[in-house]
Amino acid sequence: MRLAQRVLLGVAVGVLALIVFAALWPSVLATHDPLQTDVRSALLSPGGEHLFGTDQSGRDVYSRVVYGAGRSLGIGLLATGIALVGGLVLGSLAGLAPRGIDAAMMRINDVLMAFPEFLVALVVVAVLGPGPVNIAIAVTLAAGPVYIRLARVQTRTLRVAEHVEAARILGVAPARAFVRHVAPGVLGSLSVLATIGIGSSILAAAGLSFLGLGPSEPTPEWGLMLAGGRNVLGQAWWISVFPGIAITLTVVSATVVGRILRARGEGRVS
Repeated sequence: MRLAQRVLLGVAVGVLALIVFAALWPSVLATHDPLQTDVRSALLSPGGEHLFGTDQSGRDVYSRVVYGAGRSLGIGLLATGIALVGGLVLGSLAGLAPRGIDAAMMRINDVLMAFPEFLVALVVVAVLGPGPVNIAIAVTLAAGPVYIRLARVQTRTLRVAEHVEAARILGVAPARAFVRHVAPGVLGSLSVLATIGIGSSILAAAGLSFLGLGPSEPTPEWGLMLAGGRNVLGQAWWISVFPGIAITLTVVSATVVGRILRARGEGRVS
């Protein structure tokens, strides 16, 4: 790995570590109660007492960004985790199934993949209704087809590998051979994809929250904070800019780590 890539990976990992720390222990980093209002301090610009300024209700934007990491990252991790597990199960079943069942499952999967992920998530939320849980479900269903297709391809490749065939010749049951020799390889490929997918899930969840389909006020959530400052962007830019920066840094960092891991797995980075 070249020096530039090492530096880039180190910065990305550092940003993600900070975001995770903020999500787990927000009270350590926050300077104010994210829900405390003070109309006398409304729309204060960034300064010593309020690092990122205050919003229309006088709430500290920095503290809200810190506390918002937990919800935004939580939705992204939950959606990605469910998509990974669901993709592993359904994709592996398709890869092991007879040709007709495999073809039928993949045609349905291709139809879902033909639509943009955010559009699928938007339709699902419109059907289920707004809320953080429904957002996680929507993002999962939108991202799932990609995991299913990769799991299916990996399963079909690994099930005819030499070490799997050798295990079968030695009398290992097909189910046991799959669990011990095929599933770990499929899971490894999906894990690398999931690293990139976390950023996409966070971005999709923030977009749905921005449209008013996620948590409601006064919940500190990055997408909701973006929406809350759009009407006063010219007067108080900091209300939307800082949560936007948090989203951007998280998504870019997760994507950088995922792409470098994928390149290493493919042997393109030494």
